Amino acid sequence: MLAVQGGFQRHVEHLREAGAEPVEVRLPTELEDLDGLILPGGESTTINMGIEKAGLAPAILAHHEAGRPVLGTCAGMIVAGKEHLDLIEITTRRNAFGRQLASFEDDIEVEGIVEGKIRAVFIRAPWVESTGDGVEVLAEVRDHPVAVRQGTVTALSFHPELTPDNRIHLWFSELCAA
Repeated sequence: MLAVQGGFQRHVEHLREAGAEPVEVRLPTELEDLDGLILPGGESTTINMGIEKAGLAPAILAHHEAGRPVLGTCAGMIVAGKEHLDLIEITTRRNAFGRQLASFEDDIEVEGIVEGKIRAVFIRAPWVESTGDGVEVLAEVRDHPVAVRQGTVTALSFHPELTPDNRIHLWFSELCAA
């Protein structure tokens, strides 16, 4: 769990509920033996500054290159994209649905991750503007991709940690354990 900024604590709680043993990553050495990594929501510029200040980018890239799962949520989607860490071939539009007052919730289906609909919380959320080859769109809202996957990287523009539904964290924990 990347813990340099943002809403990582609620992810930690959901991961524990899913039976995982989350580690709050603030230094490169804390990432070495982890089975997966979540890039949380928060403020993407501040998260990137925290990654840079801690020297985490090479460790995150090594984690990704080793084929370990990565999940980016909201700002984490932006950080995972081509403009920043380039873990997944997407470009994003920040605050795409509007500013704080335009935040909303919606029931969506996220193909290949959870059965049935899930409540998705969108707070100053991005959407995917463009995708590269091999990027699979898992969900759309208002005709824009809000959940995508390429290889071992999954990116969501919403906050799964802000609802009591733990299915996304359970899915990610099982993916990491596989």
